[in-house]
Amino acid sequence: MIEIKHHGAISGVTGSCHELVLDKNTSVLIDCGMFQGAESSGSESSNLQLDFPIDTVKALFITHCHIDHVGRIPSLIAAGFNGPIFASRATAQLLPLVLEDAMKIGVTRNKKLISQFIKLVEKLIQPVDYKQWYPANPVSGLRFRFKPAGHILGSAYIEFEYNKEIILFSGDLGAPYAPLLPAPKSPWRADRLIIESTYGDRLHESRRERRKNLQQIIRHCLKDAGTVLIPAFSIGRTQELLYELEGIIHSQKGTAWEALDVIVDSPLAAKFTKHYRNLSDLWDAEAKARRGDGRHPLNFAQLITVDSHRQHLKLVNYLKNSGRPAIVIAASGMCAGGRIVNYLKALLPDPRTDVLFVGYQAEGTPGRDIQKYGPSGGYVYLDNEKTEINAGVHTIGGYSAHADQKDLINFVKRMHHKPKEIRIVHGDSEAKWALRRELSKICPEADIHIP
Repeated sequence: MIEIKHHGAISGVTGSCHELVLDKNTSVLIDCGMFQGAESSGSESSNLQLDFPIDTVKALFITHCHIDHVGRIPSLIAAGFNGPIFASRATAQLLPLVLEDAMKIGVTRNKKLISQFIKLVEKLIQPVDYKQWYPANPVSGLRFRFKPAGHILGSAYIEFEYNKEIILFSGDLGAPYAPLLPAPKSPWRADRLIIESTYGDRLHESRRERRKNLQQIIRHCLKDAGTVLIPAFSIGRTQELLYELEGIIHSQKGTAWEALDVIVDSPLAAKFTKHYRNLSDLWDAEAKARRGDGRHPLNFAQLITVDSHRQHLKLVNYLKNSGRPAIVIAASGMCAGGRIVNYLKALLPDPRTDVLFVGYQAEGTPGRDIQKYGPSGGYVYLDNEKTEINAGVHTIGGYSAHADQKDLINFVKRMHHKPKEIRIVHGDSEAKWALRRELSKICPEADIHIP
């Protein structure tokens, strides 16, 4: 029987990396992600290190290109891996951008070394189409299929077939009715399932409710002449927010909303947004219809993109001193680094500011601390400096790119042939146990366990 080993995402939600062991000489990896927050060891470079042997690893399969799923690829290649990296066509385009950024943060800023590494990665990447079975060459007898996961552009869950057994890795599943991307559809069959549980213990707001909440928070910003800071991952969340903001502004024609600046302060997010526009054939029907009406949901008039670090610092000071209403979307999504930190240090003490969290905040990250202590007027440490929180702090769970408990249950429930074994990963302890209880009701004969 195939053995499954887990090298991450078992004590929390980061560091996704799973090994499918076919025999003593042959295995493949599914994702190779970086640890973040309380799950990390502290330094960026050590979070990129591998803690398992790779001598049997013949291929790598990528579910999607968030850093917690791909951030340890530089270490994998440095350790000698030179097998194929299988990815969806969209992920194949985005992965080099993500890895270049990861190299700059955690490995080196030497442009020549980074360029050499990216060229090597590009040679190893093998793009595949959704919904087609492929042989996992050079692994004999194993075949695989990618299916849309609806999490971010290019995201997939992966089905493996070996000795007539189907083993499915969910990666990160998206929420139905999310902007831009179609919802994931359940497979016909899975004998063994490795499923994420990020929101395994909670339900999201409806899209109508979360859009209403987003509009109310921005209306407050217009009234107070302050800034709304939205920490967001460069890929996925940023584009979904732009899509929703364009829709709200479009519905408020002839009002002050049309003069509201929407600022994306992330060169990486700007590059990803361009790819999202170019890959609009992967959008859902609603997004395609909006584009067909002559609108530009990811490139509208109020959108401002900040490129250089000098521009960034100038804008931080301008917003701190001017009180001009603006929405700033900047990475990182958990406030653990990136340009959002400078905005937070400058604007958290200002009561006119609002901070809006639209994604999961892992334990041990500044984002979780702001979310937890901000509403009571607490403080947070940013770059080892104590920063008072006088800003308003809001959370809209519905904008998470992750499926909630109901969606995860439905993903399994709608399978015609349900799994005999389910492993629950990628979640906090409470979320995993809550999902286990619910899954046991629909799969009472399955072996459901938490690694």
